[in-house]
Amino acid sequence: MIEQSKHLMVEVGASWVLWLLILLSVLSLAIALDRWRVFRSQLKDVDALVQQLHRLLGAGHVERARRQLLSTRGVAPEIVLSGLAQWVRGATAAEEAMAAATGLKRAQLEKRLMFLGTVGNNAPFVGLLGTVIGIVGAFDELGKAAQVAAAAAELAPERVMAPIAEALVVTAVGLVVAIPAVALFNYFQERLQSTLAAAETLGHVVLAHIGTPPEPEPECSRSSTLDEAAHGI
Repeated sequence: MIEQSKHLMVEVGASWVLWLLILLSVLSLAIALDRWRVFRSQLKDVDALVQQLHRLLGAGHVERARRQLLSTRGVAPEIVLSGLAQWVRGATAAEEAMAAATGLKRAQLEKRLMFLGTVGNNAPFVGLLGTVIGIVGAFDELGKAAQVAAAAAELAPERVMAPIAEALVVTAVGLVVAIPAVALFNYFQERLQSTLAAAETLGHVVLAHIGTPPEPEPECSRSSTLDEAAHGI
């Protein structure tokens, strides 16, 4: 069984491991670019929006606050809008609506991020597999050469070192693939947490002001309503 496994490793070689690592590197880069595009559009100036919501909701201008959130790009305003839609139903309904929206948005933001984490954790082991296969092949060739050579013939050191050095290249490639993948995964996790933290902060602003009387209807709107009612009579 061991001999058959060794023969299979020698026949297949380690080149496929190198190509696998290159494929994983390309896929990781594509996912990183996609996630960067998504996180780039998220809300950055949270403090300014918090102050605006405090001012608008504190004065009872719910509709103006809704329009402000609609005009702001990012996941955080979208989550808060779901809570603001439950304004008249109370704080509990608004909080549950925002919790549900947060779960959905988290799943969207985390999409394919686990692939980066998996590549970062396992690419070194894939490279190590290629190195082991290469070393097994090198020693197999050396064994064949030793059998053919005369007993007095001395094997040159480069006959041993060169194949092992080539095998170690696969491990180096595995590390080159893994290190950026881990760095990118950690970066996007940090951006994810900051985005959800911004949504939670804005959500607390909404919950703090629920119960504030709604903004009064403008005088011109009430006058036009009375005129329409009079004409209807």
